[in-house]
Amino acid sequence: MSGVLLWVVGPKGNAASLFNLGPRTSKKQRRPRSYPRARVVSVVSAISSSVVSPSRSSVDRVYEVVLKQAALVREQRREKALDVKKPEEAEGSTGGDLLNEAYERCGEVCAEYAKTFYLGTLLMTPERRRAVWAIYVWCRRTDELVDGPNAAHITPKALDRWEKRLNDLFEGRPYDMFDAALADAVSKYPVDIQPFKDMIEGMRLDLRKSRYMNFDELYLYCYYVAGTVGLMSVPVMGIAPESKASTESVYNAALALGVANQLTNILRDVGEDARRGRIYLPQDELARAGLSDADILRGKVTDKWRGFMKEQIKRARKFFDEAEKGVVELDAASRWPVMASLLLYKQILDAIEANDYNNFTRRAYVGKAKKLMSLPVAYGRALVGPSTDG
Repeated sequence: MSGVLLWVVGPKGNAASLFNLGPRTSKKQRRPRSYPRARVVSVVSAISSSVVSPSRSSVDRVYEVVLKQAALVREQRREKALDVKKPEEAEGSTGGDLLNEAYERCGEVCAEYAKTFYLGTLLMTPERRRAVWAIYVWCRRTDELVDGPNAAHITPKALDRWEKRLNDLFEGRPYDMFDAALADAVSKYPVDIQPFKDMIEGMRLDLRKSRYMNFDELYLYCYYVAGTVGLMSVPVMGIAPESKASTESVYNAALALGVANQLTNILRDVGEDARRGRIYLPQDELARAGLSDADILRGKVTDKWRGFMKEQIKRARKFFDEAEKGVVELDAASRWPVMASLLLYKQILDAIEANDYNNFTRRAYVGKAKKLMSLPVAYGRALVGPSTDG
């Protein structure tokens, strides 16, 4: 089950394969970067302390990745403050016609499958939007491995090969034009490989696991398939220079949005997933509500189901609320597309309620009129400046 990309956009969808669009590019060695390790400044993330309380083991595992990503971005911000510029970021540098073509193709894929978000990326600087497109395509291709037209033939070994290909990509050895675009992007921004590897781990879970015993397990899965994309994209979208928020808090917000969007996917697709043999709902919480897998497979809306769904939606909204705190800390050009997509995705929860919690046979969606009405609201909220308190 796919997550969401760049805080906001789900790469899910049945599309033509993106795996054979060009020959392997020539190898380009990438200079290793050196960044200091982060120091733990907080032992409790905003997610676990103010939203939910899953087992510390899952939160701690995820927060270690958050700290590492935050350290990379902090170093980048220090360099910008000192006006330090790496050779590959010099003014006027280009990757050549082939690289430009690769980025343009990534943009075309984003425009086709994530139209609203694509329009928002046009507000970003050219370099940022190209990097965002490249990340989008990689996440979409990864998702297609287990949810695409060839999913039935995917094995753990295939995912192992995909991870090896990822390692090569980060070392400057891309296999095709899409890889080349991402390899170039990660050489320009402080993007670490771990969130990409963790997303692949989420795909492995989908191959071997179809039930989640508690929210601790589900939280980790949501991080793997969706929270990771926030960690991938924050370095590209950028934090506002005037922001006084800690880098860790912005990353926690990005993580919260990924989890919120994935929980929304799960609640929207209960019936569809059940017909595929997957139930992404905490088994212990179902039992406490007097429900079982049999009730889900039966697909009948009851008072017990309504009560259960109300609690699940309440939790997802808390994650959205936590996420919104971080959007205003982003660079001004990145706030509007993220805020717009956050508000649009959050409305799916309203649609589930409007359907009387029937997510067995009715798919909750946000109509075009509501989407259009949300855009100026999102723009207004995006104009709110970042925090000024240290």
